[in-house]
Amino acid sequence: MDPILNEHNKQEYPPMHTAEHILNATMVRLFGCPRSRNAHIERKKSKCDYMLPEAPSEEDIARIEATVNEVIGRHLPVTIEYIPRVEAAGLVDLSKLPDNVSETLRIVRVGDYDICACAGSHVGNTAEIGTFKILSHDFDDGRWRVRWKVS
Repeated sequence: MDPILNEHNKQEYPPMHTAEHILNATMVRLFGCPRSRNAHIERKKSKCDYMLPEAPSEEDIARIEATVNEVIGRHLPVTIEYIPRVEAAGLVDLSKLPDNVSETLRIVRVGDYDICACAGSHVGNTAEIGTFKILSHDFDDGRWRVRWKVS
């Protein structure tokens, strides 16, 4: 029997969307912040907002970029599994999910680096992503917005 899932109304560019997962995990690991508050993922360039107490330094930004590219370079498998919501609650943050979320969740893993509930499109291996590049960033009232691309 196939699990019943919520509808997903957007089609992401898989390399960019998978890079967002790696960026989110990197931000959580390096800064202890939550995953992106808002994200706009497009083929040409994307942006994510992170809530931080202060703007990352230029050294921090270089470290974020280097870390994301190092993870991409590991050629990690990107896998999908379907698990009950109650089981997923012990694995991932469910706070951003809508109130009407299905009882079965789609969990996406990027090797052992990231795990989250996600209905989007992904590559099968990080080797398919390309190179991650931060294009610009700004900080305003606790929100760090980063614009980036993969090529």
